Amino acid sequence: MDHLDELENQSVFILREAYKKFKNLAMLWSIGKDSTVLLWLARKAFFGHCPIPLVHIDTSYKIPKMIEYRDKIAKEWGVTLVVGQNKKALDEGMNHTKGRIVCCEALKTQGLQQIMEAKGYTGLILGIRRDEEGTRAKERYFSPRDKNFEWNFKDQPPELWDQFKTTFAEGTHIRIHPLLHWTELNVWEYINREKIPIIDLYFSNAEGKRYRSLGCAPCTFPIDSQARTVPEIIEELRNTTVSERSGRAQDQENTYAMQKLRARGYM
Repeated sequence: MDHLDELENQSVFILREAYKKFKNLAMLWSIGKDSTVLLWLARKAFFGHCPIPLVHIDTSYKIPKMIEYRDKIAKEWGVTLVVGQNKKALDEGMNHTKGRIVCCEALKTQGLQQIMEAKGYTGLILGIRRDEEGTRAKERYFSPRDKNFEWNFKDQPPELWDQFKTTFAEGTHIRIHPLLHWTELNVWEYINREKIPIIDLYFSNAEGKRYRSLGCAPCTFPIDSQARTVPEIIEELRNTTVSERSGRAQDQENTYAMQKLRARGYM
C-alpha cells in the first residue's frame, strides 16, 4: 500500500463515519480540484454513488467554464446538485468593489448559511486541506460550529491517534474535512493515478497562464506556467516556492482577514 492508498483509506473512513453519525449532511462542491477529488472519494466510499447532495454557492461571478464543468460532471455522475445564491445581496449590488472580504462574506458565507438553513442541513463536508492556508491548519476532521455556523478556532476537540469526537450537543453545526491530511501535491498525484476529469482552467493556455486555485473571476488570477498536463503540474509543484493561493485576492487583504472570515462561517 503506497502513500496515496493510505490517504484514500483515511478519507473514505472519515466519509463513512460522517454518513453513519450525522443526519442530513451536504457536501460543498466548489468545482475546484480538491472538492472534485472529495466527490470522487465519496463515490468510492459508497460504491459508485454519492448519497450526499452537493451544494454549490453561485456568487454569479464564477468563471463561465466552471459552471459548464459543474453541470456536465453533475449530469454524468448522477449527483444531486443544490445551487445556493444570496439573491438579496446581489439585487442590492454586492460585488468585489465593495471590499473583497465584505463581498466574500455576503455572497459566499451568507449564501451558504441561507441554503443550509433552507434545507435543514446539520453538517457540511468540505475539501479543505491544512497546507492550503494558515487558518485551515487549526481545523479538525470533525469541527463543531455554533448554531450561527461560527467557528471558535481556540476551542476545538482533540483528535489523537485517529480518535474522532462525533458526539456533540444538539444544535451544533458540524464541518467535516476528509482531505485535511492531504497536500496540494498529493491531490494532483491522486488525480493523475485515478484519471479524474479536472476542469481545464488548471492547465496552461496559449499565453502560458493557468489557474492554480479557482474562485470568482474578479478575485482569482492565473499564474505563469507551461504545465499543460497533470504530470507537468506535479513536476512544477515539486519545484515551486510560490504559495498555492497567491492568485486569490481576498487572501492578500490583511494578515488576519481569512481567519476572521472563516470564524464567521466561511468555507
